[in-house]
Amino acid sequence: MNGARISIFCRWPEPGKAKTRLIPGFGAEGAAAIYTKLLAHTVEVVRATGIPFELRVTGASVEAFKAGLGEELNVVEQGDGDLTDKLSRVAPPAIVIGSDCPGLTPQHLWAAHDTLATEEMVIGPASDGGYYLLGYNHDARYAFEDMPWSTDKVFEETLKRFVARGVRPAVMPELSDIDTAADLEDWPDFLP
Repeated sequence: MNGARISIFCRWPEPGKAKTRLIPGFGAEGAAAIYTKLLAHTVEVVRATGIPFELRVTGASVEAFKAGLGEELNVVEQGDGDLTDKLSRVAPPAIVIGSDCPGLTPQHLWAAHDTLATEEMVIGPASDGGYYLLGYNHDARYAFEDMPWSTDKVFEETLKRFVARGVRPAVMPELSDIDTAADLEDWPDFLP
């Protein structure tokens, strides 16, 4: 069994700063309310696995996240820099996930965890061209550097980088994340 820890990347659900692409459809308060539900759901799903995990946070103090989501949680600040810098701080073996994928289940996370026992990398493609999960047993900074984040090319570009290094990652089932009002059509429970 590998020792991969799950790192949930998340931000404080502050109106106007959380899920900003949802603001046109739901307003700043509504977008923050949606994200609050998504984050709580993600923590609940990961907690249900029993796999060690941490929250990698920004936007509020470690204490605020613990008060809102559980005092027992291992909470670490994401630190300065861009997304590449923040992701690169997660030491392998690791599984990094976001906090806006309502279809994520404990079974997905266990599949990724178990895959890392025999494979070097595992990736879960998102329907928007990104990914909702990346697991790795070795330094993966090359998968983050100069990435066109928040575009529909992230998954494709990440795969190209793996192939260029002779790595054939295991690919998980595709899931949808929540970025726009249309993304919520199948997930009414997360509406504000």
